[in-house]
Amino acid sequence: MTTAVTDELRYPFEAHPKPDEVFEVAPGLMWVRLKLPFRLNHVNIYLIADDDGWAMMDTGFGDDVSIAAWNALFDGALKQFKITRVIITHAHPDHIGLAGWMVERWKCPLYITPLEYYSAAYHKTPKTEHMVESQRAFFKRHGMNEDVLKMLLGAAQDYLKRVTELPPAYIRLADGESLTIGKRVFRVFTGGGHSLNQAMLYCEADNIFLSADQVLSKISPNVSVWAIEPDANPLGLYLNSLKRLSATLPHDVMVLPAHGIPFYGVKTRIKQLIDHHEERCGLIANACRHTPKTTADLVPVVFSHLVLDAHQTGFAASELIAHVNHMIVEGRLKAQTGADGVMRFTSA
Repeated sequence: MTTAVTDELRYPFEAHPKPDEVFEVAPGLMWVRLKLPFRLNHVNIYLIADDDGWAMMDTGFGDDVSIAAWNALFDGALKQFKITRVIITHAHPDHIGLAGWMVERWKCPLYITPLEYYSAAYHKTPKTEHMVESQRAFFKRHGMNEDVLKMLLGAAQDYLKRVTELPPAYIRLADGESLTIGKRVFRVFTGGGHSLNQAMLYCEADNIFLSADQVLSKISPNVSVWAIEPDANPLGLYLNSLKRLSATLPHDVMVLPAHGIPFYGVKTRIKQLIDHHEERCGLIANACRHTPKTTADLVPVVFSHLVLDAHQTGFAASELIAHVNHMIVEGRLKAQTGADGVMRFTSA
């Protein structure tokens, strides 16, 4: 017998840590918040009591501002803290950006899933003209004009390189395994969609779930398709991951997300996220019902409420493609490439 989930989300903390502060969210579990230079202006870092120090989950953006913030914390609120290991949830630079710097500083090991490690290594490689042309062709097929292409191929994706030198070795995180940190035993979950194979940690004994970017409290994580895998269906992977988490986690687990604030009500939040993506698919289906539309045509349909800069335009276009690809896989859209080489979509 199942019980319907109707609880609203509950937030156990009225505020978040300031840059020079550390909050205790549970015994032996600390919350740090670092600034980011984007509209999404922060990332949460969690420290978990380990045998002779503290395990760090994610590190922040790979820039001098974040390094200065950590130095201030290690000289201040974290003065008595020793970092024993660095656990990276995924390869985006607001999470892995200072992994190399942190591992070198504390002479500790890096824990990460292999796909995320190699994804970060790929984004560290110099961009070749061949790669740029592949990206240009990808976005042109989706109807992007020259002005948009200049934004997308210029600085819009440079943020992916804001990662310090990666450690030359890592310890593998794998789905379903147990990871012991101090007195706590965590089950490792991994999931695709937002990134290739993002790691999350669940401590059943303490009813705590460190959700990374997979389940956020107030926003939906970006789910995108990029030129390197143009026919990918990350939205399908993401929705499957959410459904698995909803079926596995207790509704009263305390969720510690990488952005936003901790909360209770994970099943409610997961339903909201699934409904959000279905709403977007509905907008796309309606727009394509009578007239074929390109991805470029559909971006303002889905993101009509936003004024997009170059960084956000890249994410919006790539997220729109993720929805289109998912709807094609589901049989809800049909794609046809015209004589101009541009794909247009009609509702099935």
